[in-house]
Amino acid sequence: MNLSYSENQTSIKEFMLLGFVNIKQGKSFLFVLFLTMYTICLLGNSLIIAVILLNQTLHSPMYFFLGNLSFLDIYYISVTVPKMSADIWAESPSISFMGCAAQMYFLLTLEGTEGFLLASMALDRYFAICHPLNYTRLMSKWTCLQMAATSWICGFLNASLHTTLTFHLSYCKSNGISHFFCDIPPLLSISCSDTSVNEAALFTVGVFVGLSPFFFTLVSYALILHAILSKQQKQQSHKAISTCVSHLTVVILFYGSAIFTYFRPTSSYSLERDQLVGILYNILTPTFNPLIYSLRNKEVKLAMRRLMIREHSLLETRLFQNN
Repeated sequence: MNLSYSENQTSIKEFMLLGFVNIKQGKSFLFVLFLTMYTICLLGNSLIIAVILLNQTLHSPMYFFLGNLSFLDIYYISVTVPKMSADIWAESPSISFMGCAAQMYFLLTLEGTEGFLLASMALDRYFAICHPLNYTRLMSKWTCLQMAATSWICGFLNASLHTTLTFHLSYCKSNGISHFFCDIPPLLSISCSDTSVNEAALFTVGVFVGLSPFFFTLVSYALILHAILSKQQKQQSHKAISTCVSHLTVVILFYGSAIFTYFRPTSSYSLERDQLVGILYNILTPTFNPLIYSLRNKEVKLAMRRLMIREHSLLETRLFQNN
């Protein structure tokens, strides 16, 4: 344990990540599983970004936000999974004090940003389905840029507040974090300081960053569902419902795990349960997002098919020219 003593308090220079300590068997399986999901996430989200950038037909507000979400998911999973994969084989996996602060800062930034991006996507679908005649005016390019920028700014502000509050605490009980990565609940549970301010801030800010976008998203989709059911065109209704179902699947996965993690007392923290939820929203969600959107979206699948045909034609042309 790397500790330094000053004024009867212990200042921790590094934390031990205890998530894999008690796992004696199946490490190879976990390593392959994490590596596979990481690869799927990188390839899937990169492909979505490429398809959106290279197809003029996808240069619309919905795909602008989807591109932002795919970029965020690549960033998100890269904050934790490479370190987790290395820690599987480490005898005493650890992370420096500043490294832990940086990891948590980026995690909270991306979590906060994703919540607002999902709300922006819900608003976009609401305007597209419920106000189609005014959609172009309501969701102009400038409006989309402002919404995306606001989402990222709110994410950065959320992370700055919680990271500052968390790493100004004293950690004299232990330097062992019962998790795979640095997060607020496990850090608060090992602090010897009064964490009431942290928990109050977590709940208060969480209402704005987490619950408000969540309820806004639910209301938007409720209004969309009402508008869809009142329409007579079955083909258009089926397409709109398919798009909204894919969005709602992502919303439920993300908000469900986030609310469970942050909206409860630190005293109720459980090693096994919270580790499982941590894997859900840090690995499964960014991995399945591109699959959910691409498999349920005909426009994305058609654009991918066109891109593959175009690339295949270019390859054949080059081979023919070389011969």
